[in-house]
Amino acid sequence: MKNVYPLQFVPILKERIWGGEKLKTVLNKSIESVTTGESWELSAVEGDVSVVANGALKGRTLMQLIDESPNEILGTAVYQKFGKQFPLLFKYLDAREDLSIQVHPNDELAKERHNSFGKTEMWYIMQADADARIIVGFKEKSNAEEYVSNLKNKRLLSILDAVKVKSGDVFFLETGTVHAIGAGLVVAEIQQTSDITYRIYDFDRVDAQGNERELHIDQALDAINYDKVDTYRQYAKEVNQSNSVVDCPYFTTNFIPLDGEINVSKNGETFTVYMCVEGVFEIAYNQVKYSCKKGDTVLIPAAIDSFVLNGKASVLEIYIS
Repeated sequence: MKNVYPLQFVPILKERIWGGEKLKTVLNKSIESVTTGESWELSAVEGDVSVVANGALKGRTLMQLIDESPNEILGTAVYQKFGKQFPLLFKYLDAREDLSIQVHPNDELAKERHNSFGKTEMWYIMQADADARIIVGFKEKSNAEEYVSNLKNKRLLSILDAVKVKSGDVFFLETGTVHAIGAGLVVAEIQQTSDITYRIYDFDRVDAQGNERELHIDQALDAINYDKVDTYRQYAKEVNQSNSVVDCPYFTTNFIPLDGEINVSKNGETFTVYMCVEGVFEIAYNQVKYSCKKGDTVLIPAAIDSFVLNGKASVLEIYIS
């Protein structure tokens, strides 16, 4: 493919019953409603495929680019492993209210039931109101019988682990982990390409028409990991370094506290994605500068083997290793 360059995409905005206005007020997204819950930044989910927003390839879809030049966009190793699938989904979320308590199936279950990837994911907390919390897993090792009993008696929260959070916290959620993002949080989310969610409790909410959202209680039973899990990730914050945060079979995420200039070299095996979670920086490539501010996401095609990051920002760097 000629003319590869750092690619930005049109955000795919999602209305959610729990959404708010922080994607606009905190991340400067162009939203008009008061219940926008998600901005899908980079997606290959069927029906929600990202469209290029900048440069000569503006208007082309991510899947068109991959179909034409899989090695150049995805990278040789990623293409060999996943074919012409884009294996990750990148989002920003604004939780004005608690999200539903839910669980995601693993690869095997998702493939069998939905012909989909599972949904391993990580959260980077970008902004947290006072006393904001998340729900991640069980307080103590549980089992299906105890879980169902507490769910039926509307006491599920009593056996789940609630964790207070602050800006900069990271949580890694393997498939099977019962979880919910709590009210008052803006989150950067990195996950496998999947939109498969089993909703198990929704706080008895109803929508504007008075309807409750669908629950998936039976499907969730054998998808849940009933063990106590450790989801919190500590990480270093060495300036102008790629500090390891999460390294799993599905993605690697590093944290870069950028203050000045970094020269980056790549080997062509994987694409790289940068999510700007604070500040402003530029990507200099082929004598052109591409600006990124808080709330922006950029895809570096695998064919780009060297470039420069410059600015003062906190950046998440994601690729497949």
